Amino acid sequence: MEDMLPETSAANIPNALAGLLNDHRGTDVIVLDLREMGAWTDFFVIATSASDAHMNGLERHIKDFCLEREIEILRRSRKPDGEDEWRIIDLGPTVIHLFSRRARDFYDLERLYSMALTVPSNL
Repeated sequence: MEDMLPETSAANIPNALAGLLNDHRGTDVIVLDLREMGAWTDFFVIATSASDAHMNGLERHIKDFCLEREIEILRRSRKPDGEDEWRIIDLGPTVIHLFSRRARDFYDLERLYSMALTVPSNL
């Protein structure tokens, strides 16, 4: 029944974002469902970018996605160009993590949140 929910429903936003990141060549895109863990957010969407420029593009696509759907971006974290290997975009119930390959391997959120369910996506 969840498949029939509009794209902007809280349960479908993570999968829609994962599809967006995949469409724009984010790699190893996954969605972790943290709701059963009592975490501070409901979902993580995690993707790897190929370069700083690619990460900028992915962030721009996420921003456009949110603007079109009137989803508020609560917070974005970023460092100066060339030093940014992990960006976090907080939408409240969904938090997007954009990583360089090196940072993703180092921080390994999938292992850290190994008790979370990996949401099957339509990628």
